[in-house]
Amino acid sequence: MSLHAIRPWRQIDRRTSRQIHVGPVPIGGDAPIAVQTMTNTDSSDIAATVAQVQACAEAGADIVRVSTPDESSTKALKEVVRESPVPIVADIHFHYKRAIEAAEAGAACLRINPGNIGNADRVREVIKAAKDHGCSIRIGVNAGSLEKHLLEKYAEPCPEAMIESGLDHIRILEDNDFQEYKISCKASDVFLAAAAYQGLAEATDAPIHLGITEAGGLVSGTIKSAIGLGNLLWMGIGDTIRVSLSADPVEEVKVGYEILKSLGLRHRGVNIISCPSCARQGFDVIKTVEALEGRLEHIKTPMSLSIIGCVVNGPGEALMTDVGFTGGGAGSGMVYLAGKQDHKLSNEKMVDHIVELVEKRAAEIDAQADDVAAE
Repeated sequence: MSLHAIRPWRQIDRRTSRQIHVGPVPIGGDAPIAVQTMTNTDSSDIAATVAQVQACAEAGADIVRVSTPDESSTKALKEVVRESPVPIVADIHFHYKRAIEAAEAGAACLRINPGNIGNADRVREVIKAAKDHGCSIRIGVNAGSLEKHLLEKYAEPCPEAMIESGLDHIRILEDNDFQEYKISCKASDVFLAAAAYQGLAEATDAPIHLGITEAGGLVSGTIKSAIGLGNLLWMGIGDTIRVSLSADPVEEVKVGYEILKSLGLRHRGVNIISCPSCARQGFDVIKTVEALEGRLEHIKTPMSLSIIGCVVNGPGEALMTDVGFTGGGAGSGMVYLAGKQDHKLSNEKMVDHIVELVEKRAAEIDAQADDVAAE
């Protein structure tokens, strides 16, 4: 039995939103939740930026955002877009002309922050550029940069101020007959972000981009993002996500997928189910899992692998995975294939053999999918 089998108590009813496109990637509606990240290179350095975009795409990013703070970066953007395997979102702050230049350079989407893009006339010029060049727009509300009049009205960043900011800018887009937009309302505070997103989800049918901004380092930021984004996704809110970490953007993509995989919303690569290890373990679980994670990064096929140190929970977990290994003592353990005992394996040969089994199983799954597609 596959771990990916859908049961009623595992299903999430996603909020119904209308669908837009970021380049060829559909956002909202019944489309898969898209995973995106952002480069941290000097955007005018074409080679470095393209290399990072490609690394993120290889890790599974559906969309990559590139900051365009000055004219040199928007000039470089055209080549970045040309060489990118995924759609590029241009990140715009303070100067609306950068948005116009980014649209002309081929950006698939323009991310504008209502709090610092300027007055409505400037936003209208950005909308015209988006229309002329086939761009979508993300309205990016952020608790740290709300408009002055809203801070005066509400005295501090709060869900109501964030929601009002977002709806004000939705109105500007729609008054200018522009519908190809999505919206986010990020905060570094999990409670503030969650409340704002819930209110926004009730107030509009626009696709929603989720993020806990400035979440922190790899460990702390992953936990904060998993709690904040995980709860919203569990409620059915969210059409695209970005995990914001003070870490390599590739790590953001990996964490994003792990959050979605844990909720059964997207499946990519090998889902390793492993025990924390204890005195009962028949082999070094921690080192084994660490080695397998590195050796199996190239597998994109959704599948499951259980690595359990002893027979207490090992056989039960193996029943639910494509490939499993359970420690049995005396220097060997049991290999399970498709939930059934298959053969014994020595601990010394474990990692290489499991990699071979996973690669074989991935090829079988891919072949089955190709057969179904051909029918």
